[in-house]
Amino acid sequence: MTGGEELLEIAQKIAGTARPGEQVEAYVIRTQEADVEVFGGEVESLTTAGVEGIGVRIVADHRQGIAWAGSLDPAVVDEALRDARDNAKYGAPDEWYGVATADDVDGVVPPDLDLWRDSLGAVPADEKVRIALELERATKALDPRIRNVESAGYGDSLAEAALANSCGVEACTRRTTCSAASVALADDGSGTQSGYGFAAGRALDELDLEAIPRDAVERACRLLGAQPVPTRRIPVVLDPLVTRSFVGVLSSAFNGESMLKGRSLFAGRVGELVGAPHVQLLDDPTDARAMGASPFDGDGIPTRRNQLVENGVLRGFLHNLYTGRRSGEGTTASAVRGLGSTPGVGVRAMRLEPGALTPDEILARAGEALYVQSVSGLHSGTNPISGDFSVGAEGLMVRNGALAEPVREVTIASTLQRMLLDLVEVGADLTFLPGSIAGMTVLLGEMTVSGA
Repeated sequence: MTGGEELLEIAQKIAGTARPGEQVEAYVIRTQEADVEVFGGEVESLTTAGVEGIGVRIVADHRQGIAWAGSLDPAVVDEALRDARDNAKYGAPDEWYGVATADDVDGVVPPDLDLWRDSLGAVPADEKVRIALELERATKALDPRIRNVESAGYGDSLAEAALANSCGVEACTRRTTCSAASVALADDGSGTQSGYGFAAGRALDELDLEAIPRDAVERACRLLGAQPVPTRRIPVVLDPLVTRSFVGVLSSAFNGESMLKGRSLFAGRVGELVGAPHVQLLDDPTDARAMGASPFDGDGIPTRRNQLVENGVLRGFLHNLYTGRRSGEGTTASAVRGLGSTPGVGVRAMRLEPGALTPDEILARAGEALYVQSVSGLHSGTNPISGDFSVGAEGLMVRNGALAEPVREVTIASTLQRMLLDLVEVGADLTFLPGSIAGMTVLLGEMTVSGA
């Protein structure tokens, strides 16, 4: 019996306690995580944490009650069930409350995803420490201009979850993820610049550990001597990690809960052109390459590929069961949840559909442009409701199809709506990153760059 099957048995037992007129749902998880951070050739922090627990939700008379426990001890689980049942008596009624039923999953086949690597659980702690220390050492050794390493580390996670409810819906998932990163600090007397390198995968042998220090050093050193540039409107090329940040801010605009509350900049615009004609934006948790991939969502419904923008046209929003029922649009299997909360709405594997051009080919088409390597002030400088976008940036000028002099202390500004419409090219370098959003190189037709 796998861990997921064991958890499913626990969930089934709780779901089987439903009384007449009552819906009972149990969500059970078990995770094991490790994180190593090093600095100055020594381990700065080493944490390992195992979590297991259960969340219970009960719906009766259109009232909902939840309770959770950080233990799978039978007595503790029974207490969580009693608390959820008691809480449901005092909840405010809502006609849209309810767990998933057979009708919600009828005919939907869950994707067959291979997301678990047994080998990751066998990696000893001293090997994880060795990896982090070696990343720091290698980063320092690659270039004499590297004065220090701001951070170097390794982390991994093994997670299993199961859900069962009294309406017969059952699901179990398991996945492993790991990542490593290094941040280099370069200084040649003109000021300190930083650069990052990273890798992510499902097993240790999927990480290109040699590329991490190389990328970190290159990104830091190429910014040495950076200066502001005159204010103007020019094309902008976004690095994959910056594209990830842009799409991350944009993701809330496609959230069905935000739409129902009138807090989406795309509310009421389904069927309208919201992006350049070649723009395809989707959330696809059925793609096993994505770190957030999953065969089921937080309601226990099989996931599917959700096309949000197709050929520049808005096709819809992401929904869980609740928002899908309330909006009349139905669920898109986009429920996300924790132990102590009801299912919310969220993305798992959001990305732009990659194009055909390599990053070098995009630079060749950019003309004179600004290549943005990193941004700052993302949360304070963006408004996902109005779409205003104004963040600090650093990077390099692009001239004659190549990266030129480095740039810092500038601000790039536009609106999220305008940026989608101004997407000239989407690169082929689809980069899956830790978390729920992927990135790639993109070319925006024009943004305001404010500098000297």
